Amino acid sequence: MKPASTRIKICGLRDTATIEAMDGLPFHEIGFVFAPSKRQVSREEASRLLEAVSRIQAAGGKPPSTVGVFVNMPLDEMDDLLSAVPLQVVQLHGSETPEYCKQLKRKHPGIAIWRVFSVGKGAGSESAKESAPEAALRLEAYRGLIDAVLIDAPGGGTGQPFDWEVIESYKAAAARFGLPLYVAGGLNEGNVEQLLNGYAPDGVDVSSGVETDGRKDINKIRLFVGKVTNS
Repeated sequence: MKPASTRIKICGLRDTATIEAMDGLPFHEIGFVFAPSKRQVSREEASRLLEAVSRIQAAGGKPPSTVGVFVNMPLDEMDDLLSAVPLQVVQLHGSETPEYCKQLKRKHPGIAIWRVFSVGKGAGSESAKESAPEAALRLEAYRGLIDAVLIDAPGGGTGQPFDWEVIESYKAAAARFGLPLYVAGGLNEGNVEQLLNGYAPDGVDVSSGVETDGRKDINKIRLFVGKVTNS
């Protein structure tokens, strides 16, 4: 059984028209990619997009939380960006160390940090057969330094799912440290119900699964959100 209110993050937004069309949908977080990617936005673009976000209502009748996606951005550059772009969450997809998170948390105590772990077979990832103790060992070093755990296929943003059997190990490890677990990687309106019913993560993160020809598709976003909220 899925949690009473599975959190929904829609990631990789790049235009205000789509954001405005999302007004009233019961999702929770909206993501903007600052790492090199076909979905990358500049700080100037992000500022305009955040203004649009502030004008819409999401879950609970409030604007969604804003999430910035980063890969190994130097701390001084991160400081500079966060002073110009008032994000609420920093999502770290690279090889950011516990010390990096510690310094980031000290300089920006009001910003939540989500640490992403690659799972499944691939470079820099662990085996899909990780046990709960093995998953806990990966998370242990970040105890007290992060606010959520997100697991994704190697590389991130590939649109490909990983072996979901590993979810139980990470769910147990995250619960041990009092952290919510989000699942990303190849999700779409056709498979998210299976994920929720089988593994019940605390949250789901979708990007390419709500796109058509590389652009966000509001109809797919609505279908995805509807599948999550009605599962």
